[in-house]
Order: sequence, then structure tokens, then C-alpha cells
Amino acid sequence: MVQFILNKFFYGILTLFGVVTVIFLLFNVLPGDPARMMLDQREDSEQLQNIRKKYGFDQSLSTQYFYYLNDVSPLSLHSTKSEDYTFLSDGKYSYQLLFSIGESSVVLKYPYLRESFQKNGKKVSEVISETLPNTAILALFAISIAIIVGIIFGIFSAVYKDTWFDRVIAIISTFGMSIPSFFSAILFAWLFGFVLQEYTGLEMTGSLYVVDDFGEQISIQWKNLILPAIVLGIRPLAVIIQLMRNSLLEVLSQDYIRTAKAKGLTKYQVIKSHALKNALNPVITAVSGWFASMLAGAVFVEYIFNWNGLGKEIVNALNTLDLPIIMGSVLVIATLFIIINILVDIMYSWLDPRIRLQ
Repeated sequence: MVQFILNKFFYGILTLFGVVTVIFLLFNVLPGDPARMMLDQREDSEQLQNIRKKYGFDQSLSTQYFYYLNDVSPLSLHSTKSEDYTFLSDGKYSYQLLFSIGESSVVLKYPYLRESFQKNGKKVSEVISETLPNTAILALFAISIAIIVGIIFGIFSAVYKDTWFDRVIAIISTFGMSIPSFFSAILFAWLFGFVLQEYTGLEMTGSLYVVDDFGEQISIQWKNLILPAIVLGIRPLAVIIQLMRNSLLEVLSQDYIRTAKAKGLTKYQVIKSHALKNALNPVITAVSGWFASMLAGAVFVEYIFNWNGLGKEIVNALNTLDLPIIMGSVLVIATLFIIINILVDIMYSWLDPRIRLQ
């Protein structure tokens, strides 16, 4: 089991290294001068030169790539020569010295995602820490709705196979998997937040935290979470229903299930005590993938519902070409995706030891 976990973390690190490389190359082949993006319309030749020198934009692409790896890596080189390019400086960024090699030191630090071009030099990590919790809450509620409703409907659909109930659920699931999230977001916002607003009491747009007109008191508006969570959970709900139905039908056809029925156990006892645990394995795998994907897939939903999360922040950064925020957000989402999948693989191998043997 230990070797299995170590292998998963090793391949996860390799995957993350590939993601970092792709992100850097993708955003460094875009036309435009990053220094001019940072200064907007206020630049002059001296300011441009200072910005390029400070952030390494005047260096070759390979050198910039090394600097970027050095910034985002928890283990990095810290030069003691003041004229050298570095994002670590005493008093501004904290780090733990491990050992020194000549004029350089190997330090342990938090990954540095650089600074925003458009937010007066605000660190990207601060922007993400302010918006990611809102996205996580939205994704958590959405996947919770999908899991609870999906498993229940999937079980009933399998138990009442080929009945009118099963056919209706199949039609709803197909429709849920095919409809784009941005279309369903617009539809739900218009229908329940505008047309039926008098009955639902819901708003078309709104975030979790609302500041009063004086900018002093912050209140939590849980009702603003309902529509975006439902919209974000529609597609995983449809997938979980079908997975649960098909998996349970396959398990119910096994020999040990027929033996349990022959012993006189009721259908409820058979499903609860024998079939449900084994039928949940593919559902767990799907849930992990969907939860990780929600962190990235919430972009359109958050933007349409004006939910102050990481997805909305990414859209705003794309509109203003704030490359550090885009790169940092994509890197954080990719890291979370890898971590979640590793944890689910470990859980899956615990439920089914045959995975470790393979």
C-alpha cells in the first residue's frame, strides 16, 4: 500500500511539472509586452526598463522558464547577490533556509505565483485565497446535491428497471448530460430569479457574502447559493444516476446476490448489506473527477450568477489580460485536480485491493 501511494504521488508530481511547463509556454507565446500590460497607459521608457528587469522579462525564454519554476516550486534557489533576479527578498516573502551552495541557498517556501498586472501589484496568492473558498463552497454544495439525489434515483431506477419511472429518469439524465452549463445557468436565472421571483424569493445574481451600502457589515446570503449550486450539479447528477443504475444492476446479477436472495433476505436487505458497497466504486471515481472539474467548470456559472469565486476572477483576468492571475489560477486548479484524484485512487484501492495488485 505504501509503494502504491508513493507511485501515485510520483506520477502526480510529474503531471504537475508538465502542467507548469504548458502554462508557461502557452502564456509566453501570446503577443504583447507584459511590462506594458502592467503599466497600462502610464508607462515611460524608464518604468518599462525597471519592470522588465524586476520580473525578468528582458531575459531569454529559457531563463524566464527557470525563474518561473523557481517561483512556483516549494524548493527553490535564493541568491544572496542583490543584483540577481529573484522574487524572494527579506521581509517581503518568508522562507526557511535549508542549506547553502556557494552564493546561493536552497530554501523551503510557499509557491510564489507572482503579482497581478492590474491590481496594483497585489499578490496572485492573495487574490486566489479570497476567491477560491467561494468556489469550493459552491462546488461542495453542487456535488452534494448530485451525490444524494443521484444515488437515490439511481437505486430506484435499478430496482424498478424498465418501468415508466426508469424511462423518465433516463430521459431526464440524458437531457441533463447534454445541456451546456452556461445555457442552463441563463435559463435557471431567468426562470427562477426573474419570472418566478415572487414565489421563489431568489435573485438572478448574487454572491455568498453581501456588503451593506455603507461597506461596513457583511452578511451571508445562503439563498444566492441555491441556483448556481443546482445548475453546477445538473451534469454530475445525470452521470451519477446512470452510473449508479448500471453498476447496481451489474452487481445484482452476481452469484453471491442470488445466494443472499435464496437465504430469504428481502430486496432492501440485499441492496443495503451486499450490493450497495460494491456498486459505489465507479460512482466514487466519477464523483472525484466531477468535483475537481467543478473548480474549473464553475467559470461560466459564476460569471452568469455574479458569484465572486475563482471562475469569475479568471474571466475578469482574461478580459484585462492579467496573465499572472490566469496562470496562477490554472496552476492551483490543476494541483487540486491532481491531489483529489490521488486521494480517490487511494480510497478506491482500499475499497478494492485488486487495484493495488494491478
